[in-house]
Amino acid sequence: MQKIFQSALLAVLDETFEHFHDFYLDEGTSLFETLETISAAQASLPVSKDCASIAAHTDHIRYFLDVLEQELLGLPIEPDWMDIWQNRRQVTQSEWQSIKYNLRSSYERILKLLKKPGLFDNEKNVGRALSILAHSAYHLGEIRQSLCRFR
Repeated sequence: MQKIFQSALLAVLDETFEHFHDFYLDEGTSLFETLETISAAQASLPVSKDCASIAAHTDHIRYFLDVLEQELLGLPIEPDWMDIWQNRRQVTQSEWQSIKYNLRSSYERILKLLKKPGLFDNEKNVGRALSILAHSAYHLGEIRQSLCRFR
């Protein structure tokens, strides 16, 4: 049963981040496909005066993956959830490329970890893995909705 769960989780994560599988997204709307259509100027714009920018959402997804990676590895961590929301504003083209590169690196590391045998032997790790999916899908939706305002 764990192998079935692991396989399904990885497939839906793949759709969320990279490739259409016809689970829940439209073709061409995965996170990495979406981010490649966004300029640094667009990534820097907040949706409104009280909302975060696409750059902040993107960096937050990366940070969440990093935190969950540490938790899945059983390492202590004291996350600062507010830092990105308070400090990630305008980004240069170089900074935007770096944010996207760092997100991909974090995603690739978490994928390797999620493929480990026995990782889902406990409920806590199953919950953590599901939270990666739910959290990333939520922020992908926020990013895609933000694009409606700019295009």
